Amino acid sequence: MPDPLTPERFQQTTDGIVRSVASVIDGKPHAVRMALVALLAEGHLLIEDVPGVGKTVLARAVAASIDARVRRIQFTPDLLPSDVTGVSVFNPATREFTFTPGAVFANIVIADEINRSSPKTQSALLEAMEERQVTVDGTSHTLPDPFLVVATQNPLEMEGTYPLPEAQRDRFMLRISMGYPDAQAEALMLRQRDTENPLAALRPVVSVEEVAALIRFARSVHVAPAIEEYAVALAQATRAHPDLRLGASPRATLQLVRAAKVWAALDGRSFVIPDDVTDLLEPVFAHRLIPSRSASGAHRAGDPVPPILEKIAASVRVPLAVR
Repeated sequence: MPDPLTPERFQQTTDGIVRSVASVIDGKPHAVRMALVALLAEGHLLIEDVPGVGKTVLARAVAASIDARVRRIQFTPDLLPSDVTGVSVFNPATREFTFTPGAVFANIVIADEINRSSPKTQSALLEAMEERQVTVDGTSHTLPDPFLVVATQNPLEMEGTYPLPEAQRDRFMLRISMGYPDAQAEALMLRQRDTENPLAALRPVVSVEEVAALIRFARSVHVAPAIEEYAVALAQATRAHPDLRLGASPRATLQLVRAAKVWAALDGRSFVIPDDVTDLLEPVFAHRLIPSRSASGAHRAGDPVPPILEKIAASVRVPLAVR
């Protein structure tokens, strides 16, 4: 792939990734697009929903569409932090400790059912997700580039789950839900998987080098100062809102703008508009916010955070100049 990348080539390549993943995930174009945003914005993706709706299939389809090193970690209560990061093993022949890399040393790490392990094991990913390195016995080991964690988790009311710590949730750029497929998509799934697993037929459509070029292209998307101020105003509004005990972190603001740049590039634009920011406000912010007890009590039927974000988006002035 030529470098610098042309807008036409960017569209062709990203469309190829979307078609590849969508061939396995029927009727979920928004989830597929969000997974691509996380990859190209150098973030991490958290997929939350009930079992059996395709969370792991989406993660595996994204991984299979890229010719890169992929590792899957099944998070269980007995999983140890060293299983994730790696461990130093003593070699009797050389009388030295040798580092054995853990499962996190890959371009794409599928953390399946991440909230079924203890918080101690979950925290093993903190340094890797933020600094893209792992420190074991005082020595830092750099992770490969690009590096993406796609984690799935079941709702907390499910048996055998642990809540993700606030610091862990803040490391994820986006949180999405799959939802149940519609009747047509579910019927198509029955026909497609009657004789074989479509994941087995999936082949890579891009290389690691091509993904790196796509990431560089997305970085070049222009963000006007007014858009940056708009994103900051939205984040500050969450910190001052009376129905929220914990607002969006500065990391959330940074990741909102990065995701908006990819969102704009996928729409064929070289600049970010306010709609890019508001479209991504809930998937970037919602999982990081903690509602107050009064707000939680007033919304017992569902999550109170999305309605709060809607009110915040409506109250913050939208910039007019974006270029």
